[in-house]
Amino acid sequence: MKNLLTIAGSDSSGGAGIQADLKTFAAHGTFGMSVITAITAQNTCGVTHVQDITPDIISAQIAAVFDDIRVDAVKIGMVSRPESIKAIAEGLKKYAPKIIVLDPVMISKSGFALLQPEACKTLINELLPLATLVTPNLPEAEAITGMKVTSKEEMEKVAEQIIKLGAKAVLVKGGHLNDSADDYLYDGKQGVWITGTRIDSKNTHGTGCTLSSSLAANLAKGRSLLEAVKESKKYVTLAIENGIELGSGCGPTHHFVELYRKAGIKE
Repeated sequence: MKNLLTIAGSDSSGGAGIQADLKTFAAHGTFGMSVITAITAQNTCGVTHVQDITPDIISAQIAAVFDDIRVDAVKIGMVSRPESIKAIAEGLKKYAPKIIVLDPVMISKSGFALLQPEACKTLINELLPLATLVTPNLPEAEAITGMKVTSKEEMEKVAEQIIKLGAKAVLVKGGHLNDSADDYLYDGKQGVWITGTRIDSKNTHGTGCTLSSSLAANLAKGRSLLEAVKESKKYVTLAIENGIELGSGCGPTHHFVELYRKAGIKE
C-alpha cells in the first residue's frame, strides 16, 4: 500500500482540506497521513475564522512522519503564512519525497482569503520549485504570475510562465472559463488539453482539494502524469455528480460514491 501525506488546513465541516484529502486517499486505496497547517472554522456557507499552527509544530509533524514512515507522495494545500511555508519547504528539502503535488489554495469558495498576500511570493519562491505538479485554478494562476487569464490561449501562456517559476508540471484548471471546463496540462515540453464537463451543481465544496489529493495518489501508484490527470478528473467528476446535500450552502463532493455503490449502501 502506498503512503500519502497531506500538508494542509483542517475544515471543521469535513468537505475540504485535511478531511477531504484523507477521504480521497482512502478512496484510492492508499494510507493517508496529515500535517495540519491551520484550523479553520467553516461550514457549507463559508469560513469564519482561521487559527494558524506555529511553524515549529508544523516542522515537528513533518519530522514525526518522515522519520518513521515511508512517504510515497505529498499533497500541499492551505498554507497561509510565510513562516509556515518556509517550515514546510525546509522539511521537504530535507526528506526529499519523490512526488509533491501543490494546490495553491488562496481564497475559499465563499471569498475568505486563505493565503496572506505577503505569503504568495514565499509560496512561489519556496514551494513551486519543489512541486512535481501544481494545480492552480484561473484566479490562483493570475495571482502567481500577474497575468490575466480569461481564455484557453491565455491558459497556455500562464502555464508556460509557471513552469519558468520552477514547477516541473502544471495543471491549469479551467473551471472559471465561461465557455468550457477544460484543463491544460503542461510539463515544459508538451501541452495537453483535457476535456471537462461542466456540472450544474452547488455541491462542489472541496473540489480542488479532492483533485490534488487524487493526483498525488494516482502518481504514487505509478501512473504517468497524463494518466493520473485523466483518472483524477474522472474521479472528481463522479464525486461532483453525486455531491452530498449537506447544510444550507455548498455541500461537499461524494468521495466514496463508488465504494458505497459496491457495498450496496443507499445514498
